[in-house]
Amino acid sequence: MTGEETIGVIGAGAWGTALAAVAARGGHAVRIWAREPEVAEAINTRRENPLFLPGISLPAGMRAGTDFAILAGCTAILVVTPAQFMRPVLAAAAGSLGADVPLVLCAKGIERGTGKLMSAVAAEAAPGRPLAVLSGPTFAHEVAEGLPAAVTIASAEPALADRLARLLGQPNFRPYTSRDVIGAQIGGAVKNVIAIACGVVDGLGLGQNARAALIARGLKEMIRFGRSRGARMETMIGLSGAGDLVLTCTSAASRNMSLGRALGAGRRLEEILAERRSVAEGVWTAEILARLAEEEGIDMPITQAVHALVGRQEAVGDVVDRLLSRPFTSEEEEDRSHAVSRDRP
Repeated sequence: MTGEETIGVIGAGAWGTALAAVAARGGHAVRIWAREPEVAEAINTRRENPLFLPGISLPAGMRAGTDFAILAGCTAILVVTPAQFMRPVLAAAAGSLGADVPLVLCAKGIERGTGKLMSAVAAEAAPGRPLAVLSGPTFAHEVAEGLPAAVTIASAEPALADRLARLLGQPNFRPYTSRDVIGAQIGGAVKNVIAIACGVVDGLGLGQNARAALIARGLKEMIRFGRSRGARMETMIGLSGAGDLVLTCTSAASRNMSLGRALGAGRRLEEILAERRSVAEGVWTAEILARLAEEEGIDMPITQAVHALVGRQEAVGDVVDRLLSRPFTSEEEEDRSHAVSRDRP
């Protein structure tokens, strides 16, 4: 992977289109698989994606199509479908992908039915391909506009992560490499759930103190769940962990935070989802994350609260009251007791 390459992108939503623009600005030919024919047509004829990324002029060198054959001959594939659709889409695409072409997983979530991270899903849906994960604090529209951003590219094969960083890296798009594939995915999944909670706080008008507390306590939950899967602390407090958490929890541009804000303002989940094209992954991740935490004895009260809101449709006031009624405790003792419970045979 040196010099000009042909980069494939599976998924022409906002994030897929933004990453395609990054690759094209780096001088690479880009081939995009789009589900919607009108999106492919707009990219090809008008160099824009008005359905998912309005107002952004896309660089030359991008070509889109609705047949997976467009991905033939690509030297790397960015997989940017929503997490809950990755398995069927990747399985359908596998026959058009080279057997040794690396897959770069860019979706953030946990598969609802299996509780598996995207790396495990990809290994089953398109077996044998080298895998990497791209994650970090990024809003698609800013990346598409060329504003500065930094991401994590994680792979169990350090040489692959280094090659991908050189392939995609630019002065305004800075990849940092990691071997912690699990940690990079957990940060991206958990932060979406915490962002819904922060949105609820905003919608209820509970103030910035409450939001800051939720972010800090949400990071604790991320670390606990990550530790249960073998994630490294450096990853949890890095770009794909704390970095992504802060971004998603502090801006109305976040799909998950804006959804939580609408819930806090009294709107029903069904009507919020009905008026959106883009997916707020935290809605689906909350259910499986809450179940895994309960089954494994991982203390994740914010996650459980979000699941109560979006999964069980409990009243916002009741859920907030439960969180605020939890017993007072010591941060140090809490961490020690949780570490003991996780290490117990």
